[in-house]
Amino acid sequence: MTAAATHAAIEAVWRIESPRLIASLARLVRDVGRAEELAQEALLTALERWPESGVPDNPGAWLMTAAKNRALDELRRDRLLDRKHQQLGHELEALGEAAAAPDLDAALDDDVGDDLLRLVFVACHPVLSTDARVALTLRLLGGLSTDEIARAFLVSEPTISQRIVRAKRTLSDAHVPFEAPRGAELAARLASVLEVVYLIFNEGYSATAGDDWMRPELCQDALRLGRILAGLAPDEAEVHGLVALMEIQASRAAARVGPTGEPILLMDQNRARWDQLLIRRGLAALARAEALGGATRRYTLQAAIAACHARATTADATDWRRIATLYGVLAQVTPSPIVELNRAVAVSMADGPAAGLAVIDAVKDEPLLASYHLLPGVRGDLLAKLGRLDEARIEFERAASLTRNARERTLLSERAAACVPARRP
Repeated sequence: MTAAATHAAIEAVWRIESPRLIASLARLVRDVGRAEELAQEALLTALERWPESGVPDNPGAWLMTAAKNRALDELRRDRLLDRKHQQLGHELEALGEAAAAPDLDAALDDDVGDDLLRLVFVACHPVLSTDARVALTLRLLGGLSTDEIARAFLVSEPTISQRIVRAKRTLSDAHVPFEAPRGAELAARLASVLEVVYLIFNEGYSATAGDDWMRPELCQDALRLGRILAGLAPDEAEVHGLVALMEIQASRAAARVGPTGEPILLMDQNRARWDQLLIRRGLAALARAEALGGATRRYTLQAAIAACHARATTADATDWRRIATLYGVLAQVTPSPIVELNRAVAVSMADGPAAGLAVIDAVKDEPLLASYHLLPGVRGDLLAKLGRLDEARIEFERAASLTRNARERTLLSERAAACVPARRP
């Protein structure tokens, strides 16, 4: 294997194995930052040795052993024990030189799934800002470099680096325990975790800024995180609801972008290009969520809406009335003018553009929608269908001025240009 191939293999192994490695180490050292450092030190050792010795048969186990040995060395020198005495308490206080290695081995050999679940909840802890949670989750659980995260969200690498460093420091200063919450706290913390995963997916599905309509890699990262979470929390309905939503949405990826990267809207997409495997996975996850009692929960309802589109072989066959009904239920569960905006689209398809426009006009002055480009975008579409082209053009132009995505701006500008006013006699 060439040096380049070996480095590519190491990068792939790291992306897959680093979450488990960091999770296991973090349980021991009770410090996410130090756990990541130990894992990266093991990676550096691999970068030094594997080009000569070759990639081992079980690279994940090799990295775990290397990281474990480094942790053992620190314990033997009493550095880790001294630094973490307050957190570890009597559990490590009783450890002597001879007992340290066996106890550490036992700790690191515990259930990896439990460790990953703990790491998810730590990375998405509410003590962190939303931006910090997203960056830290992609770093620790997605295995992304700071450069990759920075490019995905169109911010500078130093900004992401500082965000991650501050997040680790905040977790340490707040003495956030490395454990999964229980009881009533679980629901609140799980909501934070799901929000982070969905934010990552949405940024990949419809990029808020930049030159690309989509960033498929972020969708894949979010899907992978969602699937991991579903395996770690198999009885949580909303986890399966979110996975169902992402699977079904991701199934359209190939059909959402044209040959030169231009956006293709839902009604114009070639449904033969939708990924049927992802659709089947999504429908199965939706059935699981509903069976667990999540039918009227936020993500499950959105997945049910996505399923209506997935089940329709053509745009005309879409059950828009059911979609409008589901949005009505969603509006009761999570009241939001953005939900109402989406309901307006469904109502317009079921009952005509005038009915949809009435729904929009009832919420168009909501502060949350003041700079939301989709409000004038949807309103322009309905006005155009009603033949009110002058008004539609103004709305499309406003939408184009509000969006930060270059591809979307081009699309909206083209729609504005197409709204040529009817000639007056």
